[in-house]
Amino acid sequence: MSTALQLMVLAGGLAGLGITLLVARALPAEPDLADALARLDRTTTRTPQVDKGPSTGKERVGLWAMRTLPSPLWGRTPARELALLRIPIARFYGDKLAYAAMGLVIPPLLTWFFGLIGLSLPIVVPAAASLGLAGVMFLLPNYNAIDDARRARKEFTRALAAYIDLVALERNNGAGARQAMEAAAEVGDSWVFTRLAEELARSRWSGLPPWDALHTLSTELGLPELDDFADIMRLSGEEGASVHTILRARSAAMRTALLNDEIAEANAVGERMSIPGSLLGVIFMALLVAPSLLRMFNDT
Repeated sequence: MSTALQLMVLAGGLAGLGITLLVARALPAEPDLADALARLDRTTTRTPQVDKGPSTGKERVGLWAMRTLPSPLWGRTPARELALLRIPIARFYGDKLAYAAMGLVIPPLLTWFFGLIGLSLPIVVPAAASLGLAGVMFLLPNYNAIDDARRARKEFTRALAAYIDLVALERNNGAGARQAMEAAAEVGDSWVFTRLAEELARSRWSGLPPWDALHTLSTELGLPELDDFADIMRLSGEEGASVHTILRARSAAMRTALLNDEIAEANAVGERMSIPGSLLGVIFMALLVAPSLLRMFNDT
């Protein structure tokens, strides 16, 4: 009986998913204006890497979904966050479909387990739970990408402050703007320094000024601190201005802002940690007062 019930729930979920996809396919798709303009604008596009094709099963599933499923089904894609994390769009879509499939399967499995121990649920409960959990887990990769990108941007800012100091030292030693930026990028071995070195090497081979390349990178990845650094280096490269003091002041300001953020986060964590202590105090006072209250009620 439970097996037949699970088959019915699974069939109903798949039928509902198929009807939803058919209706979404029949509706006229509204193109994303930002995405359309980004495709038309070839002046800010990056040099594409050689496409080696999908390397994992999730990427193959995501590539199939990109070609088959309607674009409004995906909602907003965090393109900047994925570019910063270097996660292919196909893998991201594959993760979304994998999470949604897990959400569809988990409630029927739990219902089957409850049926084994003698607890029966109406068929509406697992069906609604499957659709609801699938929708929630379908959005989970978006949250993961945004959260990981937030931490990556903080790490990028911390490493960029050190990189600006290195560029200032190179400029103080008499190196040119491009030479100072490239030499400073070769010092570190973190992913931030590697990313900067790759961008500077790409700008050298394409004949683009390095500050323009960094400006494009900051726009694509949402890194305003890198944009400010690119403007300073533009001033140094095009007008020959001495920017050693400006760069040192900029790195000091970035460190101060990072320190203030860390202090604010520590204060917030400290406030959250005080809540369990307050609750324990309330419970302790309730244990002390409860016997007296019980005796008073019994006497009355």
